[in-house]
Amino acid sequence: MNRNAKINSLLLLVVAALAVLPLTLGLGDHKEEPFAGADAEAETAITEIQPDYEPWFSPLYEPPSGEIESALFALQAALGAAVLAYYFGIHRGRRQGEARARARRDAAEDTTTASASSGSATAVRTATGDGGSPGGAAPSPADRA
Repeated sequence: MNRNAKINSLLLLVVAALAVLPLTLGLGDHKEEPFAGADAEAETAITEIQPDYEPWFSPLYEPPSGEIESALFALQAALGAAVLAYYFGIHRGRRQGEARARARRDAAEDTTTASASSGSATAVRTATGDGGSPGGAAPSPADRA
């Protein structure tokens, strides 16, 4: 197992522990809604501190139940994750495409350099009169390429 696989396994284990430990340890059992969101917790704290507090704004849409509110929040999280995954996928694809194009360009340059080297050898043979043809005649088109 390489180093990255070990780190990924450890991170996965930590995330699983963070999800399971509050449930197994019974955190929040003393509350009416044990795993309510931060908004509900803040509202409760504010009304305890100052009972006559009036909010500055009211929500544009109030879901009819907590389940629908949770579903809308999950949908929002899924859409956000999809946008991030799309962005990172595009970014990685562009990097890989650039690397492939660079590799192709380098390979083409190597091929051009190699053919230029063999072309100069052909030019030397032609200049010395050894064109590869019988009797020292002009080189064939294949030799010129």
